[in-house]
Amino acid sequence: MTRLTRFPWLPVLLLVGVLVIPTLFAEWISPYDPLKQALPQRLKPPVFFEDGTWSHILGTDKQGRDILSRLIFGARVSLSISLAAVLVGGSIGTLVGLVAGYAGGWADHLLMRVVDLSLALPLVLMALVLASVFGPSFGTVITVVVLLLWSTYARQVRAETLSLKHQDFVQRARVTGASHSRIVMLHILPNLLNTVVVLATLQVGTVILLESTLSFLGVGVPPPYPSWGVMVADGRELLVGAWWIAIMPGAAIVVVVLAMNVFGDWLRDHFDPKLRAI
Repeated sequence: MTRLTRFPWLPVLLLVGVLVIPTLFAEWISPYDPLKQALPQRLKPPVFFEDGTWSHILGTDKQGRDILSRLIFGARVSLSISLAAVLVGGSIGTLVGLVAGYAGGWADHLLMRVVDLSLALPLVLMALVLASVFGPSFGTVITVVVLLLWSTYARQVRAETLSLKHQDFVQRARVTGASHSRIVMLHILPNLLNTVVVLATLQVGTVILLESTLSFLGVGVPPPYPSWGVMVADGRELLVGAWWIAIMPGAAIVVVVLAMNVFGDWLRDHFDPKLRAI
């Protein structure tokens, strides 16, 4: 267990401060409308620079929009997409993994080949195709991320199910005449929840990174919505003269992804008695 995972309150504080609070209270804590342009205030540096002002603590972008306000509302966009994608992808993957692992035989082989096919799909190319057909949107981002995530859950849940279905408590349930659906729902699925929760926690950071990447490429959240990826894309041409436009949302992405990974590692160690004893 690493030093950071021994103190889970640190990543939790980072997540609450950078992601949760801005998501829940964006309208109250945001100093400006994130979409409102003010050209006379364009390219103002952060407050810690000589020309910076307390009116725009983290500066403004090339349209004069407040960077701090866009970061706060961008947290809501990132968390909303992450929760939707993880919930849908995790549910589909868990169901597929349960069926494949418990049923075995031809059903297992068929579903695992579908999983292999999903893993082989090029993510960026799929996003470009969907964006060209339907246009950049929240739905496009969630669809692409779900198509990428569900196979990870399916593989992990299948492996756990293959082990659990041969355990003594499952065999005793069969002897008592329990139906297959009852065995899966009451005996196998509850023992998989820890694995699914840990995997979902780790996937939130991955989804935020993916959403930012897709938005940066122009096939994710459409501007002018204040996605962190859109903000990085807006500032990539001004890195020399106005670096804060891209660096501030980039730093937020790094902090949240790192905090989610550390928190997920701590959850894994906490739920696994072998790792907890180390």
